[in-house]
Order: sequence, then structure tokens, then C-alpha cells
Amino acid sequence: MTKSLHVGLLEGQAPPRIRHAPSVRANAWEDVSDLAASLGLQLDAWQEEVLRAAMGERADGRWAARQVGVSTPRQNGKTMLIVARVLAGLLLFDEQIIIVSAHRQDTAREVFFRLVQIIEDNPSLESRVDFIARSEMREFIRMKTGQEVRFKARSSGSGRGFSCDCLLLDEAQILNAAAWSAILPTMSARPNPQVWLLGTPPTPQDDGEVFTRLRHVGVEGKESRVAYLEWSAEPTDDFDDPATWAKANPAYGVRIDYEAIAAERAAMTDDQFARERLGIWDEVAVKGVIPDPAWREQADATSLAVDRIALGVECGPDLAWASVALAGQRADGDWHIELDEDQHTKGRGTAWLVPHLESLISANPQIRAVVVDVAGPVAALLEQHKPGRWRFKNTRIEATPVKVAELGAGCSRVLDGIVTGWLWHIDQPQLTAAALAAGKRALGDTGMWVWSRKTAESDITPIQAATLALIGAQMGRPRKPARKARSSGKVVILS
Repeated sequence: MTKSLHVGLLEGQAPPRIRHAPSVRANAWEDVSDLAASLGLQLDAWQEEVLRAAMGERADGRWAARQVGVSTPRQNGKTMLIVARVLAGLLLFDEQIIIVSAHRQDTAREVFFRLVQIIEDNPSLESRVDFIARSEMREFIRMKTGQEVRFKARSSGSGRGFSCDCLLLDEAQILNAAAWSAILPTMSARPNPQVWLLGTPPTPQDDGEVFTRLRHVGVEGKESRVAYLEWSAEPTDDFDDPATWAKANPAYGVRIDYEAIAAERAAMTDDQFARERLGIWDEVAVKGVIPDPAWREQADATSLAVDRIALGVECGPDLAWASVALAGQRADGDWHIELDEDQHTKGRGTAWLVPHLESLISANPQIRAVVVDVAGPVAALLEQHKPGRWRFKNTRIEATPVKVAELGAGCSRVLDGIVTGWLWHIDQPQLTAAALAAGKRALGDTGMWVWSRKTAESDITPIQAATLALIGAQMGRPRKPARKARSSGKVVILS
């Protein structure tokens, strides 16, 4: 490819490589842009493009997009975009509570300082402000109408205090599923909520499951209440060509110049430069891990576990549903996984779970363990009755917890068993759907990984439960789920 320093009209005008937006009846984006301009904030073309996708309204006046995702490399002007959306929420849309959140408090404070500057530069706007709290870690702006803008750093897994009309989540590549599942219910009670996720492609060390799922929705283009825009290069583009840089950076030639990117290119590895400056995502994160042909090949309607039988339990977000799975060794020495499919119904809750486990264990004393991930939602159903000893609340059912390393090894074992042919299943529709929908999320820099959802709609609890069951089946000496006596010799049949 011919290198060109001058990329012409593409400078500051690059369209998003991926764009998905819902259909709308009306659009307020021009009002937002005009408001910003009146306050001295001139938006770039790409920022207006995001507003065009995000600010569409349905016939009932609600936002067409309840969730808005924006992926673009750093230093392209995401802060100014957030500022414009905050100002619009206060002055145009009568939003009562707006929250700006980032992984780091410093990032949230950038928006705060820019807003304060705009307020102080505009006397008419300043006259509408009641109070500005400037204490570190407690910044907020209160209007005389009672409206507030709050600035928060996200704590680990916590969504407390995030109830608001508009939530702007910067550094969305570092937003874990636990925090997200805690945040969403707080928004559901608002009459017309909108959540923005803005960030860059996650690194292998980032817990970027939530942002990855949203991106996958944008790539598929099927979800009617999501807007997603991404500025990025193709993995096959020439990383050394300024035209590629302009394509991935919509503020190239406006906020970012050739010299700055050239210096980054010299200092970064190809992988780093692709992610940080060209916005290229790791596609593995949104693809199914288990190959469809291999999974189908391991289907055996007659497969049966006869020895070393264990159960795995996994709950969905907010305990909205649960999965129970079984694993054990077959008569031929291979291994078997199976979903309690009659019980797995999304949206059913978990009230049925403990009585069902009691029934299974009572009828099948040969069950050697009930395995759980105490770092997941199931923890709400457990109590630690002794150091390192867990059981289901108000029962004598012992739960065997897995360590992070055990969980990572178990996921790899399931994949290996399917691909190499020693792990079998009976082709249950819900287990199959979960297995083929599962992506993977890296566990820091350990080289290990665990299952993750490809889309917000994906239900992977069946394959997670099956993985836990297989871990229990293959453990040396797991804890027995109950102290009942002798085995009846029965074989557990779940479905």
C-alpha cells in the first residue's frame, strides 16, 4: 500500500466502520449539537454522528436506544461527547440524575472539570447552578431545579447508587459482569433511562465481558434498543499507512496528528498498536469457543454416567434463573455431562432450586459433590458455616466451592473433552445452545480463561453448570453433599 501523509477529506471525517442504530420517529441530535455550540463546545463530525445514532426517539417519546456503545481509540474526544450529553440531559431533557462513571476517578474528574469550565465561562448557565461540590472523590453539580450530575469511580462489582436517568460509563472495557448486573436493576425504575458505554477494545487482562457483548450486538445488528458505533481499522489494513490511522481515529488531523501516532507506532508492539490506536478488537472474544461440528459429533442419546457422579449449580444474573447439571464417568471410561433441562427455565427464579437439590440427593446418595462458584450469583443462596465450608442456607447440603484456577482448568477440560472426543452429552437443546453461545474471557495474565457470553441475550449457565459438575466428578476427594448413608446403587437421571 502506498503511504500517504495527506489523506485528504478523511481527516476528521472518518465514518464508523461498524454502525448499528434503531429506527426512530424523531431525533434530538441537532438540538444537542446546537446547545453545545451555544455554550462554546463545537462538536466534531464523529461526535455528531454518535448523537445522531443515540438521540433518536420512539413514537411514545422514549429513547429508541436504551443502551449506546461507542468504541474509538484514545484521545479522539470521548470526554467532549460525554460533556455534550450531560448538558443536554440537564438543559433539554429534564433528566433529574445523571451519573458519569469511570474505572478510575481521574477519568470521571476530567468530565467534571470540563463541565465546571463551561459553567464558569457562561454566566447564564452559571446562574442556573445551585452548588458545585469540588471535594475529591465527591464531586457533583446541583442545579437550582434539583437536578444533579454525579461523578463516580466504579467499585469492584458494586452498582449501589447508580439509579439515574442517564448513566455514562467511560472506560467500559473495564466493566465486569458483576457490576453490570448490579447496575441494570437500578435503572429499570426510571421512566426513560439511557446507558452509554464508551471505551476502547479490552486487553487480554481486562474484564471486558460487558463491552464485548454490547459490541457483538452491534456487529450482528439485530437488537432494536441498542446503538453501537465503532471506529477501527481492519486487521488486514496496513498499520504503517496514515490512511489507516485516519480511518480508525475520527479526530485524526483535528485532535491527533501524524507525529503523535508515528511515535506510538515506533514505541508499541503490533498488538498494542492495533488495539490502542487502531481500535482493532480481539475477535476471539465474540466467537464461540466450542466448535459446532465437534459438539455435534459428541452427541450420544444413549450416553449415561454410572460412576463418580457430581452436580454443578450456576445461577443467572440477579438470581433470575438457575441451572443444575450432572457429570460423571461412563461405563467405557469416557465422561458425560447432562443438563437438568426440565428445571432450567429462564426467568423462573431460584425458589425451586434447593428443594430440587434435596430431592435429587435424597434419591441418589451416590452423588459425590454439589459444586458451585462462590464468586458468582449463587453465593446469595449459600452460607459459610465453617472456615472454607459452605452449604445451602437452611439445609445440610454441603457445597464444594471451586477456586479460580480450578474453574479455568475445568473450562479448558470441557473444551478439550469435546474436541478430542472423550466428553459426551445427549444433545439437549438448552445445553447445546449454551455451549455454542459461550465465548471466553481471559483470567488476567495467567493464560487461563472462563466462559463468557457472546451477547446480552446469551444464556450460558447450562454449560457453566456442566463445567462445575465435571470438575466435581473428576476431583480426587470432593465433599459429600449430605451425610446420608449408603448408596442405593441408583443412577441419576436428570432429564
